[in-house]
Order: sequence, then structure tokens, then C-alpha cells
Amino acid sequence: MTYLVGYSPHKEDSCALALACQFARSESAAVLAVTVVPRGWETVAGSATDGDFEQWAAEEGEASAAEAAGRLAAYPDVTSSAVWVTGRSVPAAILDQAATLEASLIVVGSGIDGPEGRLTVTSKTDRLLHSSQVPVAIAPRGYQPADGSKVTRVTLAFRDDDATWKLLDDVAEICARIGAELRLLTVALKQRLMVSSGVRRNEELVYANLLDQVAAAQSEAVQHLAGKGVSATAVVARGSSWPEALASVEFSDGDVLVVGSSRTHPLANVFLGSSAAKILRNSTVPVIVVP
Repeated sequence: MTYLVGYSPHKEDSCALALACQFARSESAAVLAVTVVPRGWETVAGSATDGDFEQWAAEEGEASAAEAAGRLAAYPDVTSSAVWVTGRSVPAAILDQAATLEASLIVVGSGIDGPEGRLTVTSKTDRLLHSSQVPVAIAPRGYQPADGSKVTRVTLAFRDDDATWKLLDDVAEICARIGAELRLLTVALKQRLMVSSGVRRNEELVYANLLDQVAAAQSEAVQHLAGKGVSATAVVARGSSWPEALASVEFSDGDVLVVGSSRTHPLANVFLGSSAAKILRNSTVPVIVVP
């Protein structure tokens, strides 16, 4: 099993490497850091690629691979390596490498422009999220788990639909394999309306009914897992906005949040729906987006 890390040279943040090693330590996988450098253009038909550019690209690639290998050396308990490849597009090259190596997970960081401790979807990551056929994990900027730590709890963003139920069984199997707790998370947003007291009371009843439906669905899922010998808990994120709702849920070291792709997208790949995208933007822990 291989976890592929998209590694960008000359960046201060090595959060993707740290997250990949934490994952690999949890499931005895190997980590491969891949740097993509630009591929030269042919000057005329049948001619050689510009030698100076090729030399520069090779030097950049070798330096980046050496830099990644040096940072991976900080995790001696994880089998790791670093390589560089050329490509016209960084996301396309990473996806090609993932397919060639049959990687089970792609891990990326949040860049260096976003807020510390939060997830930022860069333009390259956005393209991966719309094209990958394997799960993509995103580390918050500056993410640095404790030395030797593993994933201890997986929180699944739970919708009561067929796709999420299938994902539920898959995540439960992984949690059982790595010895992590499983928690179901459903977001229940309460609309704020400037209305009369009578209408407001009606909105309260509607929200209470929503919470009852969420509780029933979560209870059914927990009982379903119990029938398979898997213990799980459930939590409801409540609030009038996505930031408020996600902030109402406790997360700690060793937590990972899992979200599924949009159920409306016709292709079997990663495509963020609006809910998943909002969870991503407001998460303070690593997120795995699953096709």
C-alpha cells in the first residue's frame, strides 16, 4: 500500500508529509513524495528539447526530491522515498503517478497562503478533487502531529443516503483494521429569519423535526454497525452557519474527517458538492475526500 504525496519544493510547510506519515504509521503503508517539474517544449518538429531547460528542470527535480527525502527522514519508523517527474500539468502528473503505482491515497497540503491551522484548497488541489479516482487527503496548514502518533478517531460526515451508507461500511472496516474510533457527524443548520414570533415558533418546530430525523438516521447507522461488531458514536453539528456548526463539535489530535463526493456527479471520481466544500473550508483537522 502506497500513499502518494504531492510535494512542492521551496515551501516552508511540510504538512502533507507529516499527515502521510501519520496515515502510513496507522496502516503500515509506504509514503512516496512526488515533485513535478515542468516539461520542456519542442522547439521545432523533430528537434531535441532545449538542453538548458532540461538541465534546469533536472536540477530542480533532484533538489526537491532530496529536500523531501530529508524531511521524511524525520519519520524513521515509516518506509518512505522521494522522486521527481516531469509534466505539463502538476495535477495530471500526480494522477498519472498514482495510477501507475496503484496508490491508495493522494495526500496534499494547504499551501502557504491560507490561515494557519485551516484547510485551503489551492488551484492544483481543486483540479485533483475534480479528477481523482482515489481518495484525496488534505492537511491543514502547519499540521504537525505528535511524534509517533497515529489516527485515533475517524469522523464521517454522515448523510442518510445510499452513497453515505456504502461509505459507512468502508470506513468502519478501515477503523476496525487500524484500531481507530468511529464517529458519525451530521450538520443541522438552523436558519435565522427576521420574522414574526408566530412564524419563528413554526421554524422552531421545523428545526426540532429535523433534529429528530437526524437522530433517527444516526441511531439506525450506529445499530447497523453494532450488528457488524463495530462500535460507533454520533454527534450533530448545530448552528446558524457552517463555521458555527463545525465549531460546536470537539476535535482533537489524531482526528481525521471523511467526506464523500457529490452524489449528483455522474463520474466515479472526486467531485465536491456544496456541503462537502463547506465542511472542507471550516475544518481544523485533516480531511479525506472519497470518490
